[in-house]
Amino acid sequence: MNKKEWIKAVARKTEHPETLVKIILETGLDEIYQSMKREEKVTFQNFGTFYIDVRHSGTVFKFNPSQKWKALFGWASSYRGKL
Repeated sequence: MNKKEWIKAVARKTEHPETLVKIILETGLDEIYQSMKREEKVTFQNFGTFYIDVRHSGTVFKFNPSQKWKALFGWASSYRGKL
């Protein structure tokens, strides 16, 4: 799924105009970007955490999926809810 398809899907599910959904999603992505620039963690419950790992060799962008996502893909998880 690309960004345009994502916007269309969200617009369809929320019954909001694509132009509004595009503004909201792009603004949200920019907020994540700005937080990462400040080396702040960004956490979404039931999705995961984006963070920066500063190492001697350089800075690494990381994503740690939630237990729900780990369970969905069969990775070690303590999640017991509905998938």
